[in-house]
Amino acid sequence: MRSPVRRTAVRSTRGQSGIAVGRGVAALLTAAGLLTTGISGAAVAGETPPAAVDPASGAHTETPALVAGLDEEVPATGSAADAARGHLKAKKGRYRIADPAGDLKVVDTQARGRHETVRLRQTYRGVSVLGGEYVVRMEKQNGRRAVTGTSGKYFTELKLDTVTPGVSEKTAVERAVGAVASQLGGGTLRRPVDGEARLSGSAQGLTILPQGAGVLTRHITVTGVNPSDGSPVRQEVYVDARSGFPVLRYSGIKTFGGEGTAAGTTDGGAVAVDDQPAAADQLVVKGTGTRYNGEKTEVNLYRDIQGVHQMIDYSKRAADSPYSGPMLATYDARGREAAAASGRWPTGVKTFRSATPELGEEFTDSGAIDAHWAAGKVYDYYKDHFDRDSIDGKDGFVQSLVGVVSNGQPYNNAFWDGSKMVYGQGGGDYRTFSADTDVVGHEMTHGVIEHTANLVYVGQSGAMNEALADYFGNAIDLEADQGSMDDPDAGLLGEDLCVTRGPRECALRDLNDGATTSKDFIGVTYRGDNGGVHLNSTIFSGALWDMRQDLGAGLADQIVYRALSAYMTPLDGFTEGRAAVVAAAQELGATKDQLRTVKRSFDAHGIVPGWEKALGVDTDTILNKVNIAGTGVGAGGGKYAVSNSDEDGSEPYSVWLGNTSGQGRPQLMSENNGDYNVYADTDGTTVAWVDFSANGVLIKTRPVKGGIVKTLGGAGGNVSALAVDGDYVVYTVTDPTTGLQHVGYIQISTGKRALVDGGRTPWSTALPSVRDGKIAYAKLWPEADGYKLGVEVLDPATGKTTLMPIDKNATRGVGQTAITDDGVHWIEDADGADKGQAAVRRAGLDGSGPVTITPESGDGSLFAYSLTASDDAVTVTTLPPATSWANDTLPKLFQVASDGKGGAQRVSCNRGDQVFAAADEGLRVVWLDGTTGSTNLVKRDRPAGSC
Repeated sequence: MRSPVRRTAVRSTRGQSGIAVGRGVAALLTAAGLLTTGISGAAVAGETPPAAVDPASGAHTETPALVAGLDEEVPATGSAADAARGHLKAKKGRYRIADPAGDLKVVDTQARGRHETVRLRQTYRGVSVLGGEYVVRMEKQNGRRAVTGTSGKYFTELKLDTVTPGVSEKTAVERAVGAVASQLGGGTLRRPVDGEARLSGSAQGLTILPQGAGVLTRHITVTGVNPSDGSPVRQEVYVDARSGFPVLRYSGIKTFGGEGTAAGTTDGGAVAVDDQPAAADQLVVKGTGTRYNGEKTEVNLYRDIQGVHQMIDYSKRAADSPYSGPMLATYDARGREAAAASGRWPTGVKTFRSATPELGEEFTDSGAIDAHWAAGKVYDYYKDHFDRDSIDGKDGFVQSLVGVVSNGQPYNNAFWDGSKMVYGQGGGDYRTFSADTDVVGHEMTHGVIEHTANLVYVGQSGAMNEALADYFGNAIDLEADQGSMDDPDAGLLGEDLCVTRGPRECALRDLNDGATTSKDFIGVTYRGDNGGVHLNSTIFSGALWDMRQDLGAGLADQIVYRALSAYMTPLDGFTEGRAAVVAAAQELGATKDQLRTVKRSFDAHGIVPGWEKALGVDTDTILNKVNIAGTGVGAGGGKYAVSNSDEDGSEPYSVWLGNTSGQGRPQLMSENNGDYNVYADTDGTTVAWVDFSANGVLIKTRPVKGGIVKTLGGAGGNVSALAVDGDYVVYTVTDPTTGLQHVGYIQISTGKRALVDGGRTPWSTALPSVRDGKIAYAKLWPEADGYKLGVEVLDPATGKTTLMPIDKNATRGVGQTAITDDGVHWIEDADGADKGQAAVRRAGLDGSGPVTITPESGDGSLFAYSLTASDDAVTVTTLPPATSWANDTLPKLFQVASDGKGGAQRVSCNRGDQVFAAADEGLRVVWLDGTTGSTNLVKRDRPAGSC
């Protein structure tokens, strides 16, 4: 009997790593943007807050998120940390922290005037809790010390075993590397780059994700090079320690322009300076040079014992201690790869240096003058305004690498990697990225944030991280260049980076863009912008900038810095950020009118309790808040199959089956056994999925009408894609030893299983689809003159394979396949002059009658990334190259007739990510949508047309 009208399911793409939207902790912990509102357990002096659900994570906590207005005396002698923990213990009824001395580890203690701030990190049975951080604020003067307030997150309902993780460190590393490799390679099988470095993982220890009673994970840092563009990769991956499923992953590097996966390691330290000074008068030598804007300026240099002038500034050191203290150094990294400069020091890199103190044109054009001069201005700003000693608050070194490239090409970006600033060489109309003071201020402020609130760089907490870096970067730029807030261009960032374009055409962001939550907030995955850290940042930074315009720079800067350094904690979102700023303003003595101004600034940008409910859609919602990351959805025969978790995302994922019409209640298909059941698919008759457990990665099926769960066997590696049709299940697996992908298949009735390529090395197969006993997949294989690419169809009953009509020598990328009654469809990226577009093509299963459904270039072309198809239409996920982040550069769905007639139409006009599309019958498509700030399973029965 012919199987129901079908499509192929897509399960893993570079752009589809799971919806991660909404407030920072929600996006981070559930990878789904679980959203509630308000400030959990807020209290005023003397009140005991009620038990509450923390608004950011859904985790139950009885510890208040914000307490202000206290004046409770604590011992004036002894350390501030002991006094803080003693206060929390003495007020156990308020804070519900059983053992502050044992469960709270000191992160940092800061003293500024009479103010003392103690940051404490939560542990549970000796294991760190991600984002669990509590702040105690005190005042000490005239021999008296008193607590004035507290804030943060301490999770009171944790109850889990931390002693017996079921997954070894080695397995966790393999699973983490496999997950990142699938994400980076996901949508397209491409030719390998010569000398391409493989990804590698390093274990960082156990970490608890504070979801429900807590999830024990192994934290793995995956580093390497992105094969698509040569950019550095650093992914923080948290692998469930019981099942081995990567429940959370995000990029760890903080870029200026928002380049997706750029990242690095964190093992970098200070570079040894050649020829240490022999005399104090060599330490600070005045040099002269010209900035990019043509301004002549002085810069502080160091003359080594050989008379060479190095770009090292020792002027911030105390006169009576010239050989210890801060050092600002600028290094010549021209032509070095960004990947090699991220978190490490490229071999042989030295400071910029000159025979004379007069620095010539080379120092201007390279960006060295601007980088060095601006670093000093940023240091002075934080010292003069906030008495902050360098980036880390402890007079640490300030180090800048200038002029890196990516794959030998210009790198139009800059980033903070945890130890230093790295500035791209720039190309086209862009100068070297140190050419604008606000870029330097932005990146150095990322370091300040890391050493204060340490806002996690994902979702809303990440957007706040970006917003604060933008705010202070622009504030420093205006002060350094004596600019005015009245200048209409005062809110622009990166406006001075361009050679020919004016400020407004050049700027990457504008703090005066008027962005609001209801109009501009975009629900986005972790795929590149880490859940919208750049996309949504100007909503928050715009509110801060409005406040600065109305209150004046002096008071506004003090309020924002106090909120950052003494109120905010790693998992805060927009609502918590607002509360922190308001509380800081109150502490600093703002008048009633000034407080109204602060609140009005946030109101104007829609940062108010419940703002998430104002985001609308044009789709039918089938399931709200499925709370899953990177596991996709399958559909066929009027049914859908999808993984789901509980409201706070703490339960391991289970597989549910329902009607694509949205009618009726979904039913549980997988066993509720504590494993992660993911990559679900259905043809309307059978449901198939992958079970991640400590015993391995297992493929399972169950009839739609009910019956026993059938285990088809282990996959032998990380599975990243699965589809079922009739008697066959097909899947993509990553070999943990070679890193290569292979398509496997299992015949359900007989248990027969094989890899379509026989597991040969260095062959690679991926992106499979199956229908009526035929399997299609993308294929890469070696021949004597190099690697070849193609699409192949296998008949497993006979073993016969047929290559589709693709130029195996010229094609540079092949994307997702889909079999329908018309033949096999695929995405093809040929070696042409296109700008990222790819063609959608079709041929008969025997390779006959090739048809181009959408062209690779010209009218009707798409940035085709993945596809899914029914017998009536092809639905294409597009992913435009993102030179900057905007709604238009996010994954969107287009639908076109299988013959290409009529052109492609937008499936939905929703604002936000549209991922994991699965075609059902007719024109109906289901997908995971992030527009509302949650991971919702939605559908449309026909295209929306144009948007």
